[in-house]
Amino acid sequence: MYSTLQLTHDAGIATITLNRPEKRNAISYELIEDMLGALREVAQSSAQILILTGAGKAFCSGMDLDNLKTLIGRTAEQSLADTQTMARLFRTLYDFSKPTIAAVNGPAIAGGTGLATLCDFTLAVPEAKFGYTEVRIGFVPAIVSTFLLRQVGEKIARDLLLTGRLFDAAEAQRIGLVNEVVPADHLMARAHALAALLMENSPASLRYTKRLLSTAARAEVDAQIEGAIQENAAVRSTPDFREGISAFLEKRKPQWSGQ
Repeated sequence: MYSTLQLTHDAGIATITLNRPEKRNAISYELIEDMLGALREVAQSSAQILILTGAGKAFCSGMDLDNLKTLIGRTAEQSLADTQTMARLFRTLYDFSKPTIAAVNGPAIAGGTGLATLCDFTLAVPEAKFGYTEVRIGFVPAIVSTFLLRQVGEKIARDLLLTGRLFDAAEAQRIGLVNEVVPADHLMARAHALAALLMENSPASLRYTKRLLSTAARAEVDAQIEGAIQENAAVRSTPDFREGISAFLEKRKPQWSGQ
């Protein structure tokens, strides 16, 4: 049913596995639609817990290069629609009605960091790398900044978003983006053990608690995401955006104009 991911069910646990290992599970337009569809399916199913992980050596390496190549030629309307779609994916995961666990099996970069850290629980292997690298190629880490600010506070968010640096699982745990660092050969077992612990609780209570948490944040998150969508779409019309994408694809150092 899905071409970019696998969805399995086992004893009350639904597992979404990003399944583009040859592309390091990069985010394509098709993967976004598959993710939204799989999340709808899990929400409507009898599953009590959702685990999100990746096939192969990476969790999710960020935007797909083939999609990246098309961004420079897209219209303002298309750029706005792209941004709204990504915001819908992040918001759907953040507001998901059932507890979510990210089992981060490798690098989770840019949008991949967003997917990993928007889950209720984030487990990561020691080798995992994270980073909001958008500024390094002329993007704005707009949508994810809304959630990052709530998770780590402004000072740390400014560091991560403005430098675009990569950081490891140990630092991610220290600043609160990762709950546990788990050896690779125990990652899925630990995710299932956590899921089993959660399933000892009342499913209704979990659902109502998650709704309470989402409702408490809704007004602020709504306003911030709307502003983020506009900023993310706007930067795509700038010379620096075009230069950043071109330099990245051509594997050279960008020559920024500041515009």
